[in-house]
Amino acid sequence: MKVYIYVLNTLADWEIGYLTAELNSGRYLDKTKPSVEIITIGNTTEPIKTMGGITIVPDESIDNIKFKEDDLLILPGADTWMEEENSKIIDIVLDIIDKKVIIAAICGATFALANRGILNDRNHTSNAMEVLKMFCPEYAGENFYLNQPAVRDGNLITASGITPLEFSYEVLKRINVMKDETLEAWYQLYKTNDSKYFYALMESLKEA
Repeated sequence: MKVYIYVLNTLADWEIGYLTAELNSGRYLDKTKPSVEIITIGNTTEPIKTMGGITIVPDESIDNIKFKEDDLLILPGADTWMEEENSKIIDIVLDIIDKKVIIAAICGATFALANRGILNDRNHTSNAMEVLKMFCPEYAGENFYLNQPAVRDGNLITASGITPLEFSYEVLKRINVMKDETLEAWYQLYKTNDSKYFYALMESLKEA
């Protein structure tokens, strides 16, 4: 499967770190499932600098991408989401969200979705409902807001910026690239720091 990561200046490194590490390394992925290809995409192919000061050169411009059903588009948080240059990717989301492309947005990316009305009729979460209402004039999704770390509604996944683990868990569950027992052990290991889940994780990787 293809995983597209939209990269933009001030990208919050930690919010997608669990996902990129596991999807790229493949160390815990189900080997019977199709391989995963990660492609970084940008508004242009000009380098961006993350919040942590790391330079990323996008693999492709968003103008060259043709999204297909079951592709995954990850929208990381950033302080620059409300800048005009990022409106193009939200236009694309408006076009593909009902075409069964999986959209995973965290932190500031949920603000960009809310500001275009995309969250008005879908279950979602963010950093806080009050903040969405304050900064996003097109947001009218109060009845669909869930005060949870991460929320999955069909092919849309949203999360607060302080819950990257739960965000990653919901994304990995939705794209079904780990065995169920592997994913549960992986999540509990990072959530609880209990070594018993490491052994459960290793056991889950054994072939039947």
